[in-house]
Amino acid sequence: MVPVSADASADFVSCASAGEAVDRLAVLHDAALAAQRRALDAFVRHKTVPDAAARAAFRYPELRVIYEPQGSIPVSARAYAKFQRPGVYATTITQPEAFRPYLTDQLRHLIGDFNARILVGRGSQEIPYPYVVDRGDELAGIGGTAIELARHFPVPNLTEVGDEVVDGLWRQEADRPLPLSLFDGARVDFSLRRLVHYTGTDWRHIQPWILLTNYHRYVDQFIRLGLELLRENGRYVRMVLPGNTVIARGTPEDEAVALAAGIAWHRFQMPAYHLVAEDGHGTTLVNIGVGPANAKNITDHLAVLRPHCWLMIGHCGGLRQSQAIGDYVLAHAYLRQDNILDRAVPPEIPIPALAEVQVALQAAAAAITGEKGETLKTRLRTGTVVTYDDRNWELRWSQERRLINLSRAIAVDMESGTIAAQGYRLRVPYGTLLCVSDKPLHGEIKLPGAANAFYERAVGQHLRIGLAALDLLRSQLHALHSRKLRSFDEPPFR
Repeated sequence: MVPVSADASADFVSCASAGEAVDRLAVLHDAALAAQRRALDAFVRHKTVPDAAARAAFRYPELRVIYEPQGSIPVSARAYAKFQRPGVYATTITQPEAFRPYLTDQLRHLIGDFNARILVGRGSQEIPYPYVVDRGDELAGIGGTAIELARHFPVPNLTEVGDEVVDGLWRQEADRPLPLSLFDGARVDFSLRRLVHYTGTDWRHIQPWILLTNYHRYVDQFIRLGLELLRENGRYVRMVLPGNTVIARGTPEDEAVALAAGIAWHRFQMPAYHLVAEDGHGTTLVNIGVGPANAKNITDHLAVLRPHCWLMIGHCGGLRQSQAIGDYVLAHAYLRQDNILDRAVPPEIPIPALAEVQVALQAAAAAITGEKGETLKTRLRTGTVVTYDDRNWELRWSQERRLINLSRAIAVDMESGTIAAQGYRLRVPYGTLLCVSDKPLHGEIKLPGAANAFYERAVGQHLRIGLAALDLLRSQLHALHSRKLRSFDEPPFR
């Protein structure tokens, strides 16, 4: 993360309200994009090189929050939008209009509860030109001039894009403000473009309640259920599919089915599907595929949208004799053998189960299955999930047996531990509900016939449980954004 500007420039103006601050951020951001687009057009058409004065307009807007308490710092039970100490906090902002609800909510609390002062102005961090062009074809016809563009226009700079604040690696300098947020403008833009690439949809369609899965059959069920919900004329108004295909509420059923069937989802590595709600609290399903690398990759980028929750719903191998194919596993701990986050979140760091998520998943399972008490316990088991980076871990059973036994693990997969650790690291509430698809230690392996029968029976119910759990969690946002996920030197913004 590049340090934000520290000067008390006259370009910064005081804002009396959260809305006014976001309005000014939007004006400055739009002006910066327009200025750079004009300069790019002039360069493409006439080889006009922007001078230093022109490049000064290519900058992200900067948001500063000044907290100067007159007495002791107020105590707040809220997990976010609060100060750890007095000072000047700052960050650069991208796409302020799209992030308006989030920014307004954070600033409203800081102003109302702490009497913080808000300043907005042009920062010192330049917006890389690839984040300015909308489709990428605006520069068509200029041939091999990428080197020229990099010479005269800002480009993504890895020294300015990082997770130092997230990972507690930032170092305060005497003349620099404290970080206001986990991610600055350049880091957010970096991920927004990656989300479009991987998911096949505009990042603006991604909803704040996210289901992650590792099998395409969940996608089939999500589309089927989504079309049903649209026909009910309830809170959902449209479904967006890979390629930005939109099925609006009221679309004739045969037309909607044809649109869904025609989606070329296989063109995208981790296709995403979005049920958009009128109140802004819709649901996104992402098929992340198999493995911890994919799990880390997509959550690194989803996190910049500051979702309210992500849940892993997928398949696992059951490790206990008492389990049956189609049973559920509610993870309350993870034995992380994924090896992908060992430096950022060492395996010895405990990843706590979030009570609100655990309760919601169990309540949703009871509601959807119609089972309660001991009957539910025979289908839904709570315990430790082992997450491996090796799909063929069974071939090393003699080496792995002792560790699995000591952990008392009840299931094994390749994504859940990574997703939970990323939720902990990136301060996004998380949870895992898996479905037992095979029992590798007991000779019940995934054979084609048995697997197909299992899929047809279990996937639809499993997905409905995930959706029902998110419905329950929507009603308890303040409790869901738990202080368990906040560090002692946490920036004010959630």
